[in-house]
Amino acid sequence: MLTRDLISNTIPHLLKSDTVYHALQLMNDYHVTHLPVVENESYLGIISEEQLLQSDEETPLNELHITDGTTSVGANEHFLKAIQTAVVNNLSIVPVVEEKQLLGIVTYNDLLRNASEFMSLNQPGALIVLEMENQNYSFTEINRIVESNDAKITQLNTYIDIATGLTQITIRVNKMEVSDLLSTFQRYEYNVKYYFGEELYENELKINYDNLMNYLKI
Repeated sequence: MLTRDLISNTIPHLLKSDTVYHALQLMNDYHVTHLPVVENESYLGIISEEQLLQSDEETPLNELHITDGTTSVGANEHFLKAIQTAVVNNLSIVPVVEEKQLLGIVTYNDLLRNASEFMSLNQPGALIVLEMENQNYSFTEINRIVESNDAKITQLNTYIDIATGLTQITIRVNKMEVSDLLSTFQRYEYNVKYYFGEELYENELKINYDNLMNYLKI
């Protein structure tokens, strides 16, 4: 999905002639902490609530520093680029700009909502996180293990932990009960760092525990 597909035209932009009071009022009305500033339809940059709160309410925005540079994304860039821009710059909104013209705004909440759909987080399934040396990572082998347990990988992400230098592989599979799959990974000497799903073994353990307690009461 491209950023242009997520543009919201309901959130307004600011003009350099607007006052601090007007900008703060708009931020409050639309529940954001940043707004883009435009002059003659050209995008100038972003101004933050933090900056505004340090200024007199009647001060025009043209007397304040307007952050530019890496605070916007292009209309044809992938929406993950907008998420990166928002995170790096700690933004509540990301302006979408084409040839210096402001096309619209993408909110951080909309980015997160689409990221959730992109990663199929609204679909049922378990998450398993494996940890290993990078040279030992093999998608083919991991996929073979998953499919041998009557499951399919619906999402896979890799991440290198800077502190340890180890690679973490986050796998989402299309079923919740993954005890057999976890056992298979461990049998092949994979380090299962953690997982989120339903454990059949936990249910069996509880049943066995209840049976033992009932036996001891006799």
